[in-house]
Amino acid sequence: MSILPDPNAAAEHRQANTIDAHGTAGVDAHNSGTSSGFPAALTLGALGVVYGDIGTSPIYSLRECFHLAHLEATPTNVLGLLSLVFWSLALTVTLKYVTFVLRADNDGEGGILALTSLLVPLRARLVRRRLLYVVLGLIGSALLYGDSIITPAISVLSATEGLEQIAPATKPWVIPLTLIILVGLFAFQYKGTAGVGKIFGPVMVVWFSMLAALGIYHFVQHPGVIEAVNPVHAVDFFRANGFVGFTVLGSVFLCVTGGEALYADLGHFGRKPIQYAWLGFVLPSLLLCYFGQGALLLSSPEAQASMHDFHPFFQMAPAWFLPFQVVLACVATVIASQAVISGAFSLTMQLVQFGYLPRLKIVNTSEHHAGQVYLPFVNGALLVGCVALVLTFRSSSALAAAYGIAVTSTMGITTVLFTVLARRRWKWSWALALGFLLVFIPIDLAFFGANALKIMHGGWVPIVIALGLFVIMMTWKKGRTLVQDAQHEGRLPVEMFISDLASRDVPRVKGTAVFFNPVRHVTPSSLLHNFKHNQVLHSRNLFVDVETMSRPFVPKENRFEIEDLGADCYQVVMHYGFAEQPTVAEDLIGLEMPGGPVKMMSTTFFMRRERIVTTGRGGMMRWRKQAFATMQHASADVADYFGLPVGRVIELGERVVI
Repeated sequence: MSILPDPNAAAEHRQANTIDAHGTAGVDAHNSGTSSGFPAALTLGALGVVYGDIGTSPIYSLRECFHLAHLEATPTNVLGLLSLVFWSLALTVTLKYVTFVLRADNDGEGGILALTSLLVPLRARLVRRRLLYVVLGLIGSALLYGDSIITPAISVLSATEGLEQIAPATKPWVIPLTLIILVGLFAFQYKGTAGVGKIFGPVMVVWFSMLAALGIYHFVQHPGVIEAVNPVHAVDFFRANGFVGFTVLGSVFLCVTGGEALYADLGHFGRKPIQYAWLGFVLPSLLLCYFGQGALLLSSPEAQASMHDFHPFFQMAPAWFLPFQVVLACVATVIASQAVISGAFSLTMQLVQFGYLPRLKIVNTSEHHAGQVYLPFVNGALLVGCVALVLTFRSSSALAAAYGIAVTSTMGITTVLFTVLARRRWKWSWALALGFLLVFIPIDLAFFGANALKIMHGGWVPIVIALGLFVIMMTWKKGRTLVQDAQHEGRLPVEMFISDLASRDVPRVKGTAVFFNPVRHVTPSSLLHNFKHNQVLHSRNLFVDVETMSRPFVPKENRFEIEDLGADCYQVVMHYGFAEQPTVAEDLIGLEMPGGPVKMMSTTFFMRRERIVTTGRGGMMRWRKQAFATMQHASADVADYFGLPVGRVIELGERVVI
């Protein structure tokens, strides 16, 4: 009996767009590839998007292993570090993520938030037995924002530092050039990734081919480095360096940063293309490059004398090839940065959908792919963060101290949540689930512990970012709960309203009125306000609740859940996946209902504009209430977020005391 769910059955489910009992479904994650055989197009795309981050790690990771502890390039150190790199890639990326975690797809989607939603309905109120999983998922999500700021900064900075290898006099230009590249990268985000994405794959093919070629060139000159696959060399390294060897694990971890992207980008490419790209091309290229750098270190007198000014990656290439190597490195790091930036956009949209962040302006950049979005506020915040990091740390070596702790924490959380999922959903035995946990948690904790030693030297950056975002997310969620509770108090039950309406002769006007009502079974306050002031009702009234499901996509034929309440009033629940942006007006228009289809020119949307008034009474601390009120005031307009035509919207103010 297999311990993992059948991926082929899951793929067939997605491709057929089958609907489950909850009215949700995935999208065809494989529609760009062939129906059978090798999915070439998606595999090429995975090379360009999924592996940009981990693919640029050879620029700086092995170098930082020596720089951090001022190690000498002795055979014991070189072979020991290569052994640690080899087994880190083999266990953390290949075994944990590629073999196991990629199977945990949420209707085709991946990522820590999708994993959390498999365990807990994130839209539901938090209860004690589910709170831990939600908190872990939100902490992991918050930490990824720190990674989204650090990755572009360290990647682009490490690439432009290659200019110093061409001409040392260019050193003063490294920081300005890095800032120019970063500003240009974020300035063009509004155009979306569709056009640029077409060239990502071919460029990364050239990049990984270069890594492999340079590695082979040096490997054949010192083939003895192949001994590093023996884990005994890793043991010898720790024995020779003691506690210093443990601290170096924080730099060794740089070789696997970006491995979490395999899972986060699952929905874009599917499991098999990601696996094929890793096992068939990326992993061999990375190992050849790392082992080639090790061979270079063992055979270079300069490295033996001093590692201070020795940059093994850029010194792998002959002088005539170095300019091309630097340019290609800059392009590759831009691609790596693009992947984490796009990931931050998608993650933010999901958090907004689940009710853990305020509404933000979301711009769809593609007519064909719902997941390609641009968030101006997030884009600007990431740019400011990247520029601040570059100006503060001023070198990739200094910035490396801030890199790693966010990813190690996220990887550890993924291990825990995956274990719970395997036990609860896949019915693994306790022995098997604990076996998985006991294999990978010590690895995650070792990497975390080594990176935690760098907290005072820059590791505090992602922690502060994550802590601030976590407080924001929990404050917003709790604030919305308090608002809903306040609105529910004293609200007229819908049954009572319908009964009273049926017994009275209320004037009606032609058309359809849409009242947004997230609290079911009570009469929308916007309807009561409108009736109080205008003394009329529309001939048809829809009480609309927009609900985010714990699945990424909902097909349009399962979008609606309609209940006839009587007196020409209807409860309409609109289901959207957490990877979708609600398009309420577009989906409502043309909906067949009693009295005829909904028509735009005869439909009016009534919205509440809430004014939050804070008090000292319970619920949450006063400063959090004030912070919530500020976020509520600054959040995007509801009509814009739901895609409502401005000329058909009427807003009614409501004072809410929390």
